Amino acid sequence: MKQRKLEMLLEEIEGFSDPELELEQYQTPSLLAAEILHFAYMQGDLDDSVQDLGCGTGILAIGAKLLGARKVVGYDMDPKALEIANINAIKLGVEIDFVFSDIADIEGHVKTTVMNPPFGARVKGRDRPFLSSALRTSEVIYSIHNRGSLAFIQKFIKPAIITHSYVAKFPIKRIFDFHKKEREVIEVEIYRITVSE
Repeated sequence: MKQRKLEMLLEEIEGFSDPELELEQYQTPSLLAAEILHFAYMQGDLDDSVQDLGCGTGILAIGAKLLGARKVVGYDMDPKALEIANINAIKLGVEIDFVFSDIADIEGHVKTTVMNPPFGARVKGRDRPFLSSALRTSEVIYSIHNRGSLAFIQKFIKPAIITHSYVAKFPIKRIFDFHKKEREVIEVEIYRITVSE
């Protein structure tokens, strides 16, 4: 499937009905999701089992399944978001297990993790449990972080290594009271991490 076709399908995904500030629930834009997932697909990382940590309404999990992942599981601790994720999966005709779980409690093993963890804008270090769980349970990780996180991520994930990284634009719509603009574009960094055996 071409990246543009994937993006068009992901545009149909319904976002958060009532986003929670404490959970930093910002919807991953369909363009960015399609870009990351298509890159993962081209690397051969979506051919087996995939998990989405903090899956929200399911955009990364659903996209991975649309690109042929054998088994996909999405984890989140917001039951309302998981409800929407299930509806989105049905709408796009894919079968995904959406599981209510704290990120720290995730067990098992998958080939690939795709995730858009909280950036820690409200509470510093909110992305750490996501990285820790992904490092513990997967071989390859694709993760979105605030621009300027590279040195911290490299140190935190050792002995795992970043094989690819690039800067991307992340448009944020005005969803919380403190947002001043209707739409703000921030720069993020996308990392592909391989976990050492």
